Amino acid sequence: MSMPMAASTAIEEEKKVSVSRHSFRQPTICYEGEILDRLLTAIKREIATARKSDISLPEKFWLKQQFSVGVNEVTRVLERMTPIPANERSSLSLKMQSTRLQVILIASDCYPRLLTKHVESLASSKKVPVVFVKDKKRGSLRLGELVKLKTAIAIGVKDKGNKFNQFISTEILHQV
Repeated sequence: MSMPMAASTAIEEEKKVSVSRHSFRQPTICYEGEILDRLLTAIKREIATARKSDISLPEKFWLKQQFSVGVNEVTRVLERMTPIPANERSSLSLKMQSTRLQVILIASDCYPRLLTKHVESLASSKKVPVVFVKDKKRGSLRLGELVKLKTAIAIGVKDKGNKFNQFISTEILHQV
């Protein structure tokens, strides 16, 4: 007995944010559909608000301080990070680190998949959550819009302890 087409579509529509847990990995978060639209709009709004509060630097430099853009740069920052236990994530331990990533956003439309596969395992070893942006063939375009570029396969949000990082913690990481 098969489901009617409308019922199966409605079930798929409800399933827009998925969190999968493996015993050896951190949970993987995947945003898609309408929830993805709302999330990216909220992130853009928060970037604009944070940017207005700190206008001392040109926009390009400000974005560079807040984000690691691209697979190579995200990999480089992850490799230089030392893992911090969850119970020691105080402001003092954050200041001692050169750069930490709070979360990594990866476009799931990346082909071949091997381009980003190492980022997942490296992020897992450093205890950095990975969020997949699933939007058919437009995930990399949508991520690029966040940092004023045409496309971006991976974006790492640097943990600076500011209001933007608090927003990321409440809006994205609440599921982890």
